[in-house]
Amino acid sequence: MSASSKALVTGAAGFIGSNLCDYLLEKNLQVIGIDNFSTGQKEFLQKSERSSCFRLHESDLSNLDQIKGIFLDEKPDIVFHLAANADVRFGLEYPRRDLEQGTIVTHNVLEAARTAGVKKFAYSSTGSVYGEPNVFPTPEDCPFPIQTSLYAASKLAGEAMIQAYAEGFGMQGFIFRFVSILGPRYTHGHVFDFIQKLKLDPSQLEVLGDGKQKKAYLHIEDCLNAIWTVINKADQKINIYNLGPDEFSTVNDSLDTIESILGVSPIRKYSGGERGWVGDSPFIFLDCSKLKSLGWESTYSIQDGVKATAKFLLDNPQLIITGQNKDLAK
Repeated sequence: MSASSKALVTGAAGFIGSNLCDYLLEKNLQVIGIDNFSTGQKEFLQKSERSSCFRLHESDLSNLDQIKGIFLDEKPDIVFHLAANADVRFGLEYPRRDLEQGTIVTHNVLEAARTAGVKKFAYSSTGSVYGEPNVFPTPEDCPFPIQTSLYAASKLAGEAMIQAYAEGFGMQGFIFRFVSILGPRYTHGHVFDFIQKLKLDPSQLEVLGDGKQKKAYLHIEDCLNAIWTVINKADQKINIYNLGPDEFSTVNDSLDTIESILGVSPIRKYSGGERGWVGDSPFIFLDCSKLKSLGWESTYSIQDGVKATAKFLLDNPQLIITGQNKDLAK
């Protein structure tokens, strides 16, 4: 991407989106952000909004006519579509949410991009589209198993639409299958949940599953560098890349680190079983050799990511309090 390029980021006020906005501005791109602030945090965009090369639209991606208008006015060169329902664990309690906030919204963004003549479309998918595979580390061309979560099913549908739009309308698609991302501005997930619970009651802790679930986590800086590498070096019509580290850890490993940082030793109460909830894959570990062939390497360990995330949350206790209020409102 050249310095004169214009990038549009959906979900711009979210964890990954806000970090991506900052990153692209540092690369001297013009950046257009879209967010409806249903879960995004306005303070996450404070750095971006200090730049004259950043503009923000507060808009809902479910409104296709409105989104088309923004795209036609802005005419971006590339779209980074990150907006989605991130509340994976409660997908079965709200079974239409992933359809509306994932599949339908992705179609709207694709259609707006097509209308505005956008030629590059980047999409945040998930390693969860592999369900519970039999091959580890899991490569991009692994035979697809049965889908195990509505979130992943929605992401896979988005991937399919991007491929069809690329074939039919001459777009170039970039599909990123992430592991879970850690680091500053992280506001949901296992590190958040553990810190939130331990702040409420440091004497005991409910742990979903048996704590032995094996997961890979990637620091946000490594994630952004990977995205930038692929955008600038991959040249196929459809470019599908796993994003993850060369290691994995257990839920208990993360909890050991968090307890050490907080200086607590709670009694752990496990819900049991190898899955924390329906759709929680007990082992996620992606083969990223395709990404590494482009020259990318991760620089942060998983425990570095856990520590950075814990520090950010402890330095921003208002986010933990907000999360508590949201949980109580469910």
